[in-house]
Amino acid sequence: MPDHKIALITDSTCDLPKALREQYAISVIPLSVIWGNELLRDGIDIQPEAFYERLVSDPVYPTTSQPTPQDFFAAYEKAKQQGAQEIVVVTISSAMSGTYESAKLAAPIIDMPVHVVDSKSNSMSLGWQVLAAARAREAGGDAAAMIAAAEAARKTMTYIITLDTLEYLHKGGRIGSATAFIGTLLNFKPQILVNHETGMVEAGRRSRTRQKALQALYDDFFARLDTHKPMRIAVLHNAALPEAQALAARVQAEFAPRELIISIVSPVLGVHTGPRAVALVGYTEE
Repeated sequence: MPDHKIALITDSTCDLPKALREQYAISVIPLSVIWGNELLRDGIDIQPEAFYERLVSDPVYPTTSQPTPQDFFAAYEKAKQQGAQEIVVVTISSAMSGTYESAKLAAPIIDMPVHVVDSKSNSMSLGWQVLAAARAREAGGDAAAMIAAAEAARKTMTYIITLDTLEYLHKGGRIGSATAFIGTLLNFKPQILVNHETGMVEAGRRSRTRQKALQALYDDFFARLDTHKPMRIAVLHNAALPEAQALAARVQAEFAPRELIISIVSPVLGVHTGPRAVALVGYTEE
């Protein structure tokens, strides 16, 4: 791991591929999946592929748990021991999880500056912000430059998900203003999106078939981006890799973004979005 004076920490909902986490020395604090009597650390005790297989077969509905302030303090202490003199933490939206608050509560306990940033999102929307901060650090930027880079990425970020079912979002109580869908979805494939100002989930359009839902995802996503500027885009999936690969191939052929990532969604987020969800998330650079 590179020797950085500014440690960069995020949480396991970032959905950053392992290679990028390692390349940029990004530390990840796991959230947890609670499955009956089991407490499973996201990405450590349970991996996404195994999680989605179990999700469709296990009659027990899992829930999730945030890291404690003690978890964050342990990460801060480890960063200090590795030579860090300052820490930047970027977390899942404070409107979606108490993870941000845990990170904040732990900050005054360690005797070094800790800057906690609310990503106002999750998954690769969070991941892109963390990557932007990491790249600012690689370019020699200080903590302020790292935070500014993350905020600049968030400013043009678009994140839209098409769900195969709204069942899991409803069960998990994370449906937010998407409650407009309830009672009307027996024959629809719902679309949701993240509002990067409120940090909450909102309802998008409804489609009658999977094929139409994936087309709507594509159309709506690129309608929100300035496609004349350099784009960094991720295709996300909840154990729907062939569809994600096909979507990524189309994005590459039609728009040739500066960076294109395919990533599977973490178990903690999959608890709420369910199997076979597919998403596009990305932003434009000046």
